[in-house]
Amino acid sequence: MSALLECRDVHFAYGAPQGRRGRAFSLTGVTFTIPRGEIVSVIGPNSAGKTTLIRLLTRVIKPTTGTIFLDGRPLGGLGSWELARQVAVVPQDVPAAFPFTVEQLVLMGRFPYGPHRYFESEDDRAIAHDAMAATGILSLADSPVDALSGGERQRAILARAIAQRPRLLVLDEPTAHLDLRHQVQCAMLLSRLNREQGMTVLFVSHDLDLAARLAHRLLLLVDGRLAAAGTAAEVLQVTRLEEAFGCRVVVEAGPAGGPPVVRVDWSAPPLDAASERV
Repeated sequence: MSALLECRDVHFAYGAPQGRRGRAFSLTGVTFTIPRGEIVSVIGPNSAGKTTLIRLLTRVIKPTTGTIFLDGRPLGGLGSWELARQVAVVPQDVPAAFPFTVEQLVLMGRFPYGPHRYFESEDDRAIAHDAMAATGILSLADSPVDALSGGERQRAILARAIAQRPRLLVLDEPTAHLDLRHQVQCAMLLSRLNREQGMTVLFVSHDLDLAARLAHRLLLLVDGRLAAAGTAAEVLQVTRLEEAFGCRVVVEAGPAGGPPVVRVDWSAPPLDAASERV
């Protein structure tokens, strides 16, 4: 299976004056490929570089050195509209002041297909309708985005990305604001999009069990470096996770031959690394 996305020796650095809580940060020598049709999850502790990686993959920022390829073409060489038709992004939230209805937000996902139009086509509206139905927010179509709960807003943003009909869907903590039922629905929807439409999905998650169950492969980032890449069984090793997260963990075999399950060992004292991170 050929690669849809490839990072080749990618480096990026924030200088201390730009913030990152007053310290410098760098993403160093990141190299990996994502084949077409895979679901990949990026995991790792806070400040490991997960969001920075997403910003690089969606060209919000550019690598200091190294190259990112989309379908064999350098990402930097794609036009803005072409990139928007290929890649859709689901951030953790939208701005607090966002004076649009849910339907208007979702229809924004169709803009890359007609950037010079003033009005949406019937096809655009049908696609937006299907995206809202898929995410369970069709009844909220006329509701102001500002009036939605956190979980409803998250599903509306996901619907906008689905309406974009991308080849690569990139999500930053897609279940962060969702209750348990909607977490399951979100995971099932991503799995269905991947299975039925062949959509390639890359998502950041702090939920290691969700990542293990949903993703074909995991990328573990630690301190701006790719510490491990592979299946859940290959990446979710006790020693590796304890070094990455700075706490004692237990990794158990999943039920019925499923992916491993990770839990914190609350009976053990924190590691020195954990104390340093706090």
